[in-house]
Amino acid sequence: MTQTQKTLLIVVGVILLIILIPFLYLKGTYNSLVTMDEEVKAAWAQVENQLQRRYDLIPNYVETVKGYAAHEKEVFLKVTEARSKVAGARTINEKIGANNQLSAALSRLLLVVERYPDLKANANFIRLQDELAGTENRIAVERRRYNETVKAYNIKIRRFPTNLIAGMFGFEKAPFFEVPKEKQEAPRVKF
Repeated sequence: MTQTQKTLLIVVGVILLIILIPFLYLKGTYNSLVTMDEEVKAAWAQVENQLQRRYDLIPNYVETVKGYAAHEKEVFLKVTEARSKVAGARTINEKIGANNQLSAALSRLLLVVERYPDLKANANFIRLQDELAGTENRIAVERRRYNETVKAYNIKIRRFPTNLIAGMFGFEKAPFFEVPKEKQEAPRVKF
């Protein structure tokens, strides 16, 4: 092998490395963004599973309370309206907002329940109350997991130089599932 051939081989090798290293970085970064995006979607799917469980329990819960507190029509109407908004929500942000409204309506319904000692002793109501409480706990756990996944993903797509790749391929920040301001205060029971 002549000196010219060796030089040419070295130049070609360096050029290949110059092309290959950025390509491998781009490939690795893109694939990790896709993985994290899918993790965000999977975490949201788990939140939706629990929200659907609550959504399905609410009519039975409301009907049981209605039997005892027929004159509390406004509270029942608010719960029903909020539940309808959940059903009509399409985007993650709409679903988060609708479910936050539903949570607020349910907390008002719980205040009504506090005024009816006979209702709180009813076996069907107790079972539904336990189911709803368990579901709310599951929602809190899944919401926390979702928010942790969103945080990791959002940090990744905002860091340099990954933010350049994320921007090139259209990766956008995912929304957090935040508790609305009115839910941050404990409801007050007044008799």
